[in-house]
Amino acid sequence: MTDLSVPERLDENLAISEFPVPTEVYPETSRQALFTHTTVQTYRLLLREFHDPFTVLQAIVYPALMLVMFWAVLGISVTKATGINSVYGYVPMISLVGAMFGSIASGMGLKEEWRKGLLARFWILPMHRAAGITSRLLAESVRILITTVLLVGVGFLLGFRFTQGPLAGLGMLLVPLLMGVGFATLVTALAVSSAKLPLVELLSLVCTLLMFFNSGFVPTMAYPVWLQGFVENQPMSTAIDAMRGLSLGGPVAVPLIKTALWSLAAIVIFGWPAIKGYKRAAGNPI
Repeated sequence: MTDLSVPERLDENLAISEFPVPTEVYPETSRQALFTHTTVQTYRLLLREFHDPFTVLQAIVYPALMLVMFWAVLGISVTKATGINSVYGYVPMISLVGAMFGSIASGMGLKEEWRKGLLARFWILPMHRAAGITSRLLAESVRILITTVLLVGVGFLLGFRFTQGPLAGLGMLLVPLLMGVGFATLVTALAVSSAKLPLVELLSLVCTLLMFFNSGFVPTMAYPVWLQGFVENQPMSTAIDAMRGLSLGGPVAVPLIKTALWSLAAIVIFGWPAIKGYKRAAGNPI
């Protein structure tokens, strides 16, 4: 009788050696686990967003069409009235619109995951508790940067240029990211605060109104005097002014500081409600 025990053992050892064996297991509360789990979750969220037609429409297609529409309908009139190419206001404005509406679409996706019980499933897995929030903010940052670059590319076809050099141009691309992190924190807090109230949907209406009352739509001086203070200092205007200064030239420091303060205020005010709401949503499926 042939003895098969040795070959079987050799095949088993060979099969095991083909795969890396982890030599170190990180506790789920460690920084290493936070990094690993955040990376995996960020990849999952980005994959879902760019395979979701609604998110792609909200974050990329809709803003690109709006940019062309504003330039075609109002651009020539604004340029003649101000002497400055209107594309330097429309590209920053629509970049911010893409960042905000993309975050709103992601917030609605978060509510859908809550409704389907996906948040609860992730919550019981041996993964870092903070990975759920950090991965969403990181995924939003990547999406905002991609959207901004694509919209600037459309703007180049309409005459937009970086006249202040490459470093200033890079800084301009990061301004929507600065504002977007604070806005994404706000959206996350609203998305997990109530299962039934359409808070995220109502926020989209507010953003639509802000789109017509900022310094990128028309110059601040074109608004009524009693409205100019609000238009000049609302977060979209401060970010637009900073982006215009970094691309065309003009004041940068003051509007950039205002934008940073707006973003920091949103993180401070809505950060804790977002964390507590996410924890509550994960533990209580709809």
